[in-house]
Amino acid sequence: MGTSSAYIGIGSNIGDRLSNLQHAVDLLAVTPQAAVTALSRVYMTEPVGNVDQADFFNAVVKIETALDPVSLRARCKEIERLLGRPDDYLRWSPRTIDLDILLYGSLCMQDELLTIPHAELHRRKFVLVPLLDIDNPIHPFLHRTAAELLQVCGDPAIPTRLSGKLMVG
Repeated sequence: MGTSSAYIGIGSNIGDRLSNLQHAVDLLAVTPQAAVTALSRVYMTEPVGNVDQADFFNAVVKIETALDPVSLRARCKEIERLLGRPDDYLRWSPRTIDLDILLYGSLCMQDELLTIPHAELHRRKFVLVPLLDIDNPIHPFLHRTAAELLQVCGDPAIPTRLSGKLMVG
């Protein structure tokens, strides 16, 4: 089996948010059958849904992986657990770490565990802006580039670029 490019959104709004993002990148980098190939800048964004919580730090990681999407999701969930996120949590609640598969090659899939492309990708500037730091992929269902999606995105939140950086290795 060959490899596919996948984009993973990462976010944190509890504790040392930049350190939480870096730990997630470090764990993705040592994932068997996966290699981190690009990292976005880090952005701060107001929370969605439950707004009575700290702002999020967000970034996007590009990987090349031979893992199938379900195995990649399982690895993302394992990383979340390792970094202190419980399996059960309220939607839109504060969290130490959140990893979401945004895109996996040109795959479109939806089942009870996983939706690719991520269902909210085209509606969230905190994902589109960092994604554009590293690439301008085509949304395989909407057939528009990330830049085109950002132009029509109705999300009023404006991500603020931070000086903190993530590194591989």
